[in-house]
Order: sequence, then C-alpha cells, then structure tokens
Amino acid sequence: MLEGFASLVGVISNVMYSYLLIIMLLAVGLYFTLRSRFVQLRLLPESIRVVGEKTDSNSVSAFQALMVSTASRVGTGNIVGVANAIAIGGYGAVFWMWLLALIGAASAFIESTLAQCYKEKHGDNWVGGPAYYIQKALGSRFFGVVFAVLLIACFAYGFNALQAYNAGSALQYYLPGYSESVWPAVVGAALALLTGLCIFGGVRRISAITSGIVPVMAAIYIALGLFITVKNIGQVPYMLSMIVSQAFDPKAMFAGIGASCIMQGIKRGLYSNEAGMGSAPNAAAAADVSHPVKQGLVQMLSVFIDTILICSTTAFMLLLSGVPIDAYSEGMNFVQAAVHSQVGPFGPLFITVSIFLFAFSSLVGNYYYTESNFRFIRDSKTGLLVFRLTCVAAIFIGAQMSFSMVWDLADVLMGLMALVNLVAILLLGGKAIRVLRDYQKQRRAGKNPVYRYDEVGVGSPEIWNEAHAKKWED
Repeated sequence: MLEGFASLVGVISNVMYSYLLIIMLLAVGLYFTLRSRFVQLRLLPESIRVVGEKTDSNSVSAFQALMVSTASRVGTGNIVGVANAIAIGGYGAVFWMWLLALIGAASAFIESTLAQCYKEKHGDNWVGGPAYYIQKALGSRFFGVVFAVLLIACFAYGFNALQAYNAGSALQYYLPGYSESVWPAVVGAALALLTGLCIFGGVRRISAITSGIVPVMAAIYIALGLFITVKNIGQVPYMLSMIVSQAFDPKAMFAGIGASCIMQGIKRGLYSNEAGMGSAPNAAAAADVSHPVKQGLVQMLSVFIDTILICSTTAFMLLLSGVPIDAYSEGMNFVQAAVHSQVGPFGPLFITVSIFLFAFSSLVGNYYYTESNFRFIRDSKTGLLVFRLTCVAAIFIGAQMSFSMVWDLADVLMGLMALVNLVAILLLGGKAIRVLRDYQKQRRAGKNPVYRYDEVGVGSPEIWNEAHAKKWED
C-alpha cells in the first residue's frame, strides 16, 4: 500500500512540474518583473541598504525577518537538492535554477510587500502572510484557510520530513548500511528533540537562533565553494559554457518527464528559494518597518542569497570536482564524493556538519511559518500544543522515510501551495505596485519612506495609521 501511494505521489509530481507549475512560475515572475520595471535589479542596492536599518529591541528587525526566511530557504535543498538536480538534469539544470531566481525575485517582492500591508498584531508579535492577504484583500476566508492548510501540510510534514531525511543521509558516508540500521531513528529523535526545545520557546527564540546560525554557516560554506572554484579556475569557462549550452540542448530539455533539465532546475530552484510559493511572506510580516516595501526588498534579496550565492556554491563544487555525474546516485553521495576529491577527508566531514546545521535551521524556520498559519485557522492553546507535538513527530518519521517518497511528497505539497499563492498575487499585484510607487516617490524626495494607509489606500488602516507613522518620524 505504501509503495502504491509513493508511486502515485511521484506521478502527480512529474505531471505538475512538467506543465502547469513551470508555466505559472515563469509567467507570473516575468509579469511582475515587467510591471515593476525590473525591481529585483533596479532596487537591489536599496535592498542591501534596508537590511541594516535598526528597530527597537522589542521588535523583530528587518534583518531578523530576513534570517528567519533565509533559514527556511537555506536548507539541505541547497546542497542535496542541487546535487539531485544536476545528477538527473545535468549541467543545464543550474541555468534554469538561476533563471527562476532572477525572475522569481519579482514575485518574492510582491508577496512580501503584500504580507506587510495586511499584517496583524497578535500580542507583542506581528503576523501575516498569504492567508491573511487572501482573507483581507480578496475577502475570502475560505481560500485563506485552504492556503494555511496547504502551508502547514507542506512545511510541518513535507519539508520537515525531508530535512530530517537529508540530515540522516549525510551519515551514510560514515555508516555503510545506514538505512537498514537503527541510525535513522536515532538521527530523527535527536533532531526532533532539538527542534522541540526551540519551537516551544516562541517566536523571538526562533529569530534569535536563526539570526545567529544562518550567517555563519552560509559564510563558511561559501568559503569552501570559493576555495574549490579558485583551485579549478581554469575549468570555470568550460563549466559555464556547458551550463548554458545544455540548458538549451533539446536532448537535455526534453529527456523524459523526470530527467528534463528544465523540470529539475525549476523544481529544485523553487524548493530552494521559495520565490512565489507564499512561505517567506509569513516571515516578512513579522518585521517592524516603516514602509511595507522595505521588507519586500529584503525578502527579494533573500532569493539571491539562496540561489545565486549558496546554490551556485554547491553547483560549482560539484561540476568542478571531476566526479562523474550519475543520474542514479542520491544527491548526498554525489556531494560527499565531490568534496572528498578536492579537499580530502575533511570535505565529507564538513558537509555532514553543514547538512545538520542547514537542516536544523530549516526545521526551526519552517515551524515559524506553520505556527502563524495554525493560529490563523484557530487560535487554541490546546490545539497548538498538539500541533507542535505532531511537528516533532514528523521530523522523527521523516528521517526514516525512503529517498523517492520524501522528495516527491515535498514537491507535490510545495506545488499545491504555490498554485494558490500565485493566483492570489496575480489578483493583488496591482496593490503592491501602488505601494512601491509611494516608496519611490518618498525616496526621490530624500525622505526615509513612512507608509500611511490614508495616502495610498492599500493594507490595514488600523495598522498603517498616523500613530504608526509618527513613531517612525520621531
């Protein structure tokens, strides 16, 4: 029965990413790129400036919100996911990952700006995301709940199970016969325990942990990638030419439903950077900023950090290593063989440690998204306690699932969630563009932009009122 379910999930995943979702992701991203006049390139320097802005010590800053969303984006998908895409789709998959990030950054800007516009204050914390802007701006509580349910299923059960599986698979290098032993259960229990300690500590503990772990682990990982790239600098032109040429090679583009470089690049790119999926806006809404566009710009930057920096780091390490691309190899084996060939025994050890840190930060960041959506459906203390326990259980179970099932399940849940959000931001995109124009108008006047609902007419009037404006102007 379980094998039949896994087969069905695999078929749904292939169909979804062969046609509907790929077209929608690219079309929506391109639409917002043109409508915003290439905001992801035009205002990239501004997004870097905004990250450093301060807020009061009792609020989540733009930087902390960036780290929460980056913690979710920057996970094992940046290592194992990229390796799987290259192993199955070849060099060309990297190009399609880059293209999705470049175009999708515009969608990321729109969805996160909308999340800020329609956020709410719950106690001391700001909350929001697609469920909130679907209910408030589109007037549909029903579809808001549908999105919230899909996000919870995707992140609490699909993605967290996958992160736990990938963390455990890193040990296969040191423990032959790993999957047939008790080690998957041990790894699952350890990750479940650590994650449980964090998620029962609340939102501020999550933002504090992720803002500490994410920058350090990302910097070290990028440094290793730069070392391998410089070491093999003579091969870089050939590698880049292969990435571009295979991206448009008919054989690689249409090599069967599962092996297409386009399909693999889009699937792994979406899993990695989440642009347009509707997940990052949940973190974006938590930030206390003077203008919604500021957090839209910050989350746009996160897409580039994830794909252009970290996914490219993995791709370069693999493609410059000299290790043959094997379509039948699990991604972790490919990564560890590649780094071993370049830096010796230290390489696999470093990757194993990185996988655990990436997985842990993602588990914590993923939970943050699910809690705000659970509260959107029903704010119950008893229900939240039970929900947290099921999240911890999913981590334990995920570490013991099979390779194909855990990846296909995550892909299907991710795709369903993205479809709902893409339709929502298409309908609401004009509002975000109006807010962007207000921001640019104030910047041209030499001001630090401060948002007022009365002047633009987008968002929650009870939040973006004169009292809020006065706080930032003082």
